[in-house]
Amino acid sequence: MPIGGLQAAGFDINAEAINLPILLTNRAGTITDFNSSMKQFFDGISANVEGLSLNKLPGLSKDGQALVDEAVRDTLAGQPSRSFDLIFPTQSGSISVLLSLSSRRDENGKIVGVVGVGHETVEKAELTRVANDLQLLIETANAPIFGIDTSGFVNEWNRKAAAITGFSREEVMGKDLVSRFITPEFQDSVGEVLHKALQGEETANFEFPLYTKDGERVEVLLNATTRRSATGAIVGVVGVGQNITELKRGQAELTRVANDLQLLIETANAPIF
Repeated sequence: MPIGGLQAAGFDINAEAINLPILLTNRAGTITDFNSSMKQFFDGISANVEGLSLNKLPGLSKDGQALVDEAVRDTLAGQPSRSFDLIFPTQSGSISVLLSLSSRRDENGKIVGVVGVGHETVEKAELTRVANDLQLLIETANAPIFGIDTSGFVNEWNRKAAAITGFSREEVMGKDLVSRFITPEFQDSVGEVLHKALQGEETANFEFPLYTKDGERVEVLLNATTRRSATGAIVGVVGVGQNITELKRGQAELTRVANDLQLLIETANAPIF
């Protein structure tokens, strides 16, 4: 039934006033109450959920059922809160709710069941689409893009990075970027840029050379951006580079011509003005 009886179940709060999905179970793990915010998700399930074991909710895989069953048992034993995803069908696909379980106690402190508080996340289909679009953008970008985790190991390496360096994705994934792919004289400076990005201090337009698999020097202009999780925690760095080898060669040639011209003027056996 809807959770109008929360106060009678030992709660001193009005669950209907909280804009979060909330449910209750008894000691058997059977759903006994839920508020209207949770009901909107249950409405998409054809089965009647009241009296249903939490681990038997439609849409849970066998692994999911085992996970929920373990979480309920641990919570009923008084262990710290556990969280897991529940997927509910909607008209446009499905929606994910992160459900956190805590022990529910009576006035004497005895555990009488479980209270679950949900946190709605984004549409699963939309999340998958965005993730796929982002991955496609990285893979097909006309710029070398790499990623490292918080330990400095490569976890992203797009096609352009592979084309410029000659190292395939399979050859670099899981390897230490600085020690394996940066020349010794630039390891400290590149390492410092990446370390700063891992502390949230991003760097733009940092120049350094890369050496390809065949030993050819490639000049790279790097932007190092902090990579964060959905909760804002720093999980790595994304580096977006630009191959400026030809530009640097052109600048060197211009400098050489200018120097030759200056030498010609200085050594000419005739007055030049």
